[in-house]
Amino acid sequence: MAGRVSSAAALDASAITLSGLCLVHCLALPLMAAILPLAGVWAEAEWVHQLFVAVALPISGFAIWRSISLPGWKGFAALAVLGLALLIAAAFVEALHAFETPLTVAGAVLLASAHIWRWVNHRRCGPCEDN
Repeated sequence: MAGRVSSAAALDASAITLSGLCLVHCLALPLMAAILPLAGVWAEAEWVHQLFVAVALPISGFAIWRSISLPGWKGFAALAVLGLALLIAAAFVEALHAFETPLTVAGAVLLASAHIWRWVNHRRCGPCEDN
């Protein structure tokens, strides 16, 4: 009898899971269909890229300033500044428009790597600095 209960429970769980997936699919698909054209327009809009750079600049600048007393801050600052420079070039230099995607990807990867490096060093440093 225990085998029948577990197989019945498995069938119920499968049915509930499939019903839930169907519900999510039915509700999410029209929403995604409505959002995707807007996302496509935003992906090509220059102001979106420029906005992201404008937000990244003060945050990264503040992180660089706060990291000056941490070990390895020069490496962090070099990666962050290079990443920001590539992002700025991609978003604001019209002559580099043909290279916008690779410049943006490289800049974002460098900037993210710099922040990951800072985070790892900060965690490793522990209470030695209050940055």
